[in-house]
Amino acid sequence: MADAADDIDKLYEFGERLNDAKDKSENKQDYEGIIAAANGSVKAKQLAAQLIPKFVKFFPELAEQALDQHLNLIEDQELGVRVQAIRGLPLFCKDTPEQLTKIVDILGQLLIAGENVERDAVHKALMTVLRQDVKTSLTALFKHIGSIEDQSAEDFSTWDSIRKKVLLFLRDKVFPLKTELLVPQELMERHITTLVKQNLQDVTAAEFKMFMDFLKSLSLFGHKAPAERIQELVEIIEGQADLDAQFNVSDADHIERFISCLSMTFPFFKRGASGSKFLNYLNKQIMPVFDKLPEQGKLDLLKNLAECSLCATTQDSRQLLPSVVQLLKKYMVRRKIEEINYTCIECLLYTFHHLAHKTPNATNSLCGYKIVTGQPSDRLGEDFSEQYKDFTERLSTVDDLARAMIKKLTQGMADQNKALAAAKTEEEKDAIKTQKLNATFALRACNNILAMTQPLNAKTPKFIGDQKTNLSWKEAAKPSGPSTATVAGQKRPAATTNGSNNNPLKKGRGAGGTQHQLVNKAFSGIYDSGRSSGRGGRSWRGRGRGRSYH
Repeated sequence: MADAADDIDKLYEFGERLNDAKDKSENKQDYEGIIAAANGSVKAKQLAAQLIPKFVKFFPELAEQALDQHLNLIEDQELGVRVQAIRGLPLFCKDTPEQLTKIVDILGQLLIAGENVERDAVHKALMTVLRQDVKTSLTALFKHIGSIEDQSAEDFSTWDSIRKKVLLFLRDKVFPLKTELLVPQELMERHITTLVKQNLQDVTAAEFKMFMDFLKSLSLFGHKAPAERIQELVEIIEGQADLDAQFNVSDADHIERFISCLSMTFPFFKRGASGSKFLNYLNKQIMPVFDKLPEQGKLDLLKNLAECSLCATTQDSRQLLPSVVQLLKKYMVRRKIEEINYTCIECLLYTFHHLAHKTPNATNSLCGYKIVTGQPSDRLGEDFSEQYKDFTERLSTVDDLARAMIKKLTQGMADQNKALAAAKTEEEKDAIKTQKLNATFALRACNNILAMTQPLNAKTPKFIGDQKTNLSWKEAAKPSGPSTATVAGQKRPAATTNGSNNNPLKKGRGAGGTQHQLVNKAFSGIYDSGRSSGRGGRSWRGRGRGRSYH
């Protein structure tokens, strides 16, 4: 005990002499005594953890030795010693900026600390160095995100844990303070954009979405940003979608990633960015093997294509339209059968209208219409009467089937109202309410089909080119705010899980369940989120690390 007290007294003496000295560099022995005292008792270590970083700037020749000793304190068994040592780390680079990268690297590794008070100290220390030099600090911090090669299983596990903690720190601590930290704004926003772009090679879907949400929140890409800057965001997403790779229809990861990325780009298409690379890839690589896609993948793809068709260029529309018409004919049967997918037909009709609106005479050879634009591509001298007969017969059949389905749905909703009044338990009531909500979506789809088939029956049809048709899975348009796939104030369908082709109607729960099997099949998947991939549960796997995107 006496020795420990003596150590404390000596430390105070060393500290007081250094405080009082006008030329502190002359008191080298006092500073060396402080460094040596860091091997003493717990209290001595705690005091040394305060004094070592406080005076290190006056003894550059001892800086390396001082930092090594300080790092020993950070690894001490006593929590109080570790916390005090962590708090002192920013002082090592306050007046010696050449140390900043190393200190940030150390603090990044310390983010995996298990104790809350220790982790809080790391967070505060990191925020301190970020405010000292945000550019250098961010550069050092992002080095923990990029992939490492040829690591052992143990090294990988440690690296991966640090990486996750760094990402959480960026998301929770740095990104919310972007206005304060990213100064000067344009220079630093460009710098962090570059850092993000350099570290997207091996991210999961959730991580990628986090980075894209952050980038689009920057003033650099704000509402006043020119189209070429918005195109930069699209190019980042194009790289993540692997549009330069050959599409493999058996690769579920690539399918989900493409659909999720296509969904992510839609808001940027609306702001003037080009979607040509996505649509060209879809047309040449995916449409030829569309039938081999999983059912949920087909539906997700068609929903996203419908929304993106609004922003397709004339050239993209002309190239994509033949594939859309061919696919539309597969779904629009010529004879009245019960097993058709109204949701897919709604998507394809919507896409057809918007593409044809931009290049109307392309439908002459595809559907037998007689649209005159004065261009050779009108092909008015050729006979496409068979195409016209086939297409209009299919339209008529689908029109009749949609009307019949509306009648069944309306009757079913009346039955559900009666069942709801008779239900005794909350579980029964919830199940019936879910069925009613599903039927509402289904009615929207059928009504949309009727609205889109009727203008197509003439030799010179009217193609819809505006946004007045509200797709069935989307909430009614509002002046502001993002669209969602559910009705405000209503519960989401309980069985839309795991991206599978299941939906609440298939469960047949509650009164009237068995009589709606036709509806279940016809509207399979309609009640999932309009752009479900990569949003809320369904996700693609992290490449390289082989991790699922969760």
